[in-house]
Amino acid sequence: MNVIDLVIHNKDRVALDDVFLNKENSKSIQQLIKEHKYVDELNKYGLSANNKVLLKGNSGCGKTITAKAIANALDKNILVLNLSNVVCSRIGETSQNIKQVFNKASREKAVLFLDEFDQIGKSRGSTDKDVGEMRRLVNTIIQLIDYYPTDALLICATNHPEIIDVALLRRFQLSIQFEMPTKEVLDKYYNQLLSPFPKELQLIERKYQISFAEAKDYTYTLIKSKLIEAMEKKTKSS
Repeated sequence: MNVIDLVIHNKDRVALDDVFLNKENSKSIQQLIKEHKYVDELNKYGLSANNKVLLKGNSGCGKTITAKAIANALDKNILVLNLSNVVCSRIGETSQNIKQVFNKASREKAVLFLDEFDQIGKSRGSTDKDVGEMRRLVNTIIQLIDYYPTDALLICATNHPEIIDVALLRRFQLSIQFEMPTKEVLDKYYNQLLSPFPKELQLIERKYQISFAEAKDYTYTLIKSKLIEAMEKKTKSS
């Protein structure tokens, strides 16, 4: 398969300031970005920038947008693995597809983003009927990570780190946990979502203990409902 079909072409430019992170995660990501910006100075002391990062935790809590923001902050192209095209019925083909994507990211010194990493990095001790084939796939990924160049950046994301092979987990120099946003953080997010709309549309009942993705869908659904209701009233009165 052509490598072009194996990546999702992303044109979104996400600023780091637009990502809602807790203090600990913000500090870790700022450190990561600075390491890559000052990599030449670090190299003088025999130090290299961390370039293998695992983002783990709840779905819809900002892992993907964080990867995009890191790439933007470093002015690097981001390659997003197209998992639906990469994974084949034959594990050998899957391994070859993944190699192509790693090679492309290496050549371009890009950010390679592997979402749902647990789908291709499942523990070799799992009860899968094709455990032998899965073991070979994981071995391939371990080798690709080990030889991934230091001037490129690998970011993997998972909602299920507990099923990822331990040997793969050890390859990541930085592991960042994403939790459900607090009420305070969600209020800031709601304020940002609602800011482009007229004040009368901004008065919505806010939900909490949900992810950013759920809050966004919920907010925009309410806004659309209010807009449609206003248009229907206008149509009836005319």
